[in-house]
Amino acid sequence: MIDLHSHILAGIDDGARSLVDSLQLIEGSTNSGVQKILATPHIHLGTFDNDLTTIKQAFNKLVSSVSESSSSQKLSLAYAAEVRICPEIMMLASTQQLPFMGKWQGYSLLLLEFPHSHIPPGSEKLVDWLLAHNIMPMIAHPERNRGVWESPELLAPFKERGCLFQVTAASIVGDFGERSKELVWDLLQKDEVTIVASDMHNVNRRPSKMKEAFSAVANQLGDECAKQLFVKTPNLIFESNPTIWTNQ
Repeated sequence: MIDLHSHILAGIDDGARSLVDSLQLIEGSTNSGVQKILATPHIHLGTFDNDLTTIKQAFNKLVSSVSESSSSQKLSLAYAAEVRICPEIMMLASTQQLPFMGKWQGYSLLLLEFPHSHIPPGSEKLVDWLLAHNIMPMIAHPERNRGVWESPELLAPFKERGCLFQVTAASIVGDFGERSKELVWDLLQKDEVTIVASDMHNVNRRPSKMKEAFSAVANQLGDECAKQLFVKTPNLIFESNPTIWTNQ
């Protein structure tokens, strides 16, 4: 499996606190069958003020630690970011400060996060600006948005614009509650999900759950559907990322 949303870089957001945490997350993930992981730390201005420099520095430290670890499992790592929607995205894009997941049909692919409580007014206009500048948003975990719980039609403008949707493995198995589980399965059954990813933060409260989610999707929607969501489509995106490091 390929995991395109994770918080494994140490000490720069609310994910891994230390390199020990990072290695534990990676070990748990690879033991469950994940071979490629995209690190996507938060860029949330005023809360997690990351940029290309801080992310690259943290990534290089992680790569050094993984290289020195005794694990012999094949692993590929790369980095991007999970970017909270805000007007400053336009400035970041204009100054080439947005870390992209990879490419999608000629677009640069941006993992875009809404607040968990709602979808801000004007989000469609910002998405239009991104698309006009050859940036395709992939909406992170829409099934966990409380505004979308109440009004699933709020996702319609983004579907109409061709945005991609990433859902969380743990939502599929119910770890984020019944409302997220109900919504994520509705999206899956309507074939509106592009990829499933872990959004893992820590081993105890926010582990990977990719293996469990893969099994659940395969059981309900078939092996081919699960492979498309967990392997084939994520791999196309991962392999277009320019920052890939492989341990062997």
